[in-house]
Amino acid sequence: MSHPAAILQFETEIPDTPAGAIGLEPSGADDLAWILRYATEHSLPVDVRGGGSHHGFGTPDPSSLVVSMKGFDGVVEWNPDDLTVVVGAGTPVASLEAILAERSQTSVLPEVPGAATVGGVIAAGLSSLRRARLLGTRERVLEVSLVTGDGRMVTAGGRVVKNVTGYDIPRLTVGAFGSLGVITSVCLKVLPVPEASATILLDHPGQAAEANRPLAVLESNDRVEAFLWGTEPEVEAVAGRIGGSMRRGLDWPADPEGALRWSLRVPPVLVDTAIGILPEKWRFLAVRGAGDLRLASDSRAGAGELRDWAESVGGSLVVVKAPPSALPDFDPWGRPPPGLELQRRLISQFDPARIINPGRLPAGL
Repeated sequence: MSHPAAILQFETEIPDTPAGAIGLEPSGADDLAWILRYATEHSLPVDVRGGGSHHGFGTPDPSSLVVSMKGFDGVVEWNPDDLTVVVGAGTPVASLEAILAERSQTSVLPEVPGAATVGGVIAAGLSSLRRARLLGTRERVLEVSLVTGDGRMVTAGGRVVKNVTGYDIPRLTVGAFGSLGVITSVCLKVLPVPEASATILLDHPGQAAEANRPLAVLESNDRVEAFLWGTEPEVEAVAGRIGGSMRRGLDWPADPEGALRWSLRVPPVLVDTAIGILPEKWRFLAVRGAGDLRLASDSRAGAGELRDWAESVGGSLVVVKAPPSALPDFDPWGRPPPGLELQRRLISQFDPARIINPGRLPAGL
């Protein structure tokens, strides 16, 4: 279809824009609201792009409009003494962390973010490797500003007296993939970074028991590492009790790479079992204490059996990224969550025409 000049003023080049779709780059919430109202009126599916790092989730419907969030980049307000920062959703996580590091603070978002943006991490529901000690992204979001599918601008959370809708919108947006609206900015709780830190190579995960709540314990195919922070004497003392090879600083690993990438979630007590039954040649990074395993493989062999086991113990196996032809008959999310109908009704209040990232959620929602 042809589009009016009012929307074409936002047109821009966006990589991987589907044939027949147009790329748009709004410069603020008012522009974004206009675009989404237009999309709702004409039933046009909208694909929202941050850094493009989490585009492999779900089976999204073909998009007519691709909206870049580059115009929402930057720190809006930072109160180091109050341990809060308000940041645009299009801000790369790496850029935010570099700014916070000036005052020895961290947002506790993913440590190896690549091009990921703050809004993208929140929308995809991703958390730090430190989540077993410092909790997840859901607990870091104090306030959120967003534009709903029909163009309403909403701000809700801890910095307002009462949320007028009655919903806990900040927490609901985490992992919602934009289905409650496009996030424009967030207020995050940040944490001070202690003076000393260390990464310790272990012989086995049990050694970490001597650490008394380490920052993280990570296991991969070829190593187990404990991550520590605190005062210099604390780090030295804990490292001495644990033993192993120590290097200064936090040397965070990236998620494993492969043609297919997966997220396996199980009860934390079953991490050893999960590692033991992974299909041959699959690569993994396990976040001990959180039941979070990031996986990569070169084929889907064994994925069905692994999902069956995970779901039998209350967990899940989700496709994070895969070539379009690799999993033609394999649902990317697996068994739909029990609250699917409630989720459907909730989304209808924020995106009545279901235009924002349709099809990306479980059951094609």
